Amino acid sequence: MGFTDLLSDAGLTVLNNWLLTRSYVTGYSASQADVVVFKALSAAPDAGKYPNAARWYKHIATYEEEFTTLPGDASQPYTVYGPDVAEVTINPAKAPAAAEEEEEDEDVDLFGSDDEEEDAEAVRIREERLAEYRKKKEGKAKPAAKSVVTMDVKPWDDETDMEALEASVRAIEKDGLVWGASKLVAVGFGIRKLQINLVVEDEKVSLDELQDQIADFEDYVQSSDIVAMQKL
Repeated sequence: MGFTDLLSDAGLTVLNNWLLTRSYVTGYSASQADVVVFKALSAAPDAGKYPNAARWYKHIATYEEEFTTLPGDASQPYTVYGPDVAEVTINPAKAPAAAEEEEEDEDVDLFGSDDEEEDAEAVRIREERLAEYRKKKEGKAKPAAKSVVTMDVKPWDDETDMEALEASVRAIEKDGLVWGASKLVAVGFGIRKLQINLVVEDEKVSLDELQDQIADFEDYVQSSDIVAMQKL
């Protein structure tokens, strides 16, 4: 289905719910998908009613001068992005109940008989099959918990080589760490900081240890800060 009317309360609620666990409309960095949805809005969403959409709108607004250079297909309408029909939940409070019903449905007797009376052998076979089914279900690996992080890395002064600084940061490699898009943001007096996105597997990557590694590049780095973090 995708987004429809982004000017109505219902449409803004769908957008707000979509951005509950996302920093961008699609993927892990700003793209033309964010641009077309941003332009479809008449103004910034009300932060009181739509906090997730308002946060996203404020963030994407910082890219306005770069809209034409962001990756993606600029010819696509905003309606191709967003949730499918099955994903749309206008009232998120109702979602847990639906999830519980789904879990209950999964536990139904897949091998049951319509007969009111079953002999012992039929019962034994059915129970064995159910036990095997539940064992397989429990054995399925759960997806690793991940977070999307936006980090600021500040240089010492306006003479710091920012290209070398960024290259040093990106040279850090860890299992469960993926570097994303970045940009230089002016902070005053000719000084610019590096703002960079990354995706981490929570159990594999410690952000404190990562910041300690970045601080080791003491020729370039004054400090680093986590400015945004969203669970995937």
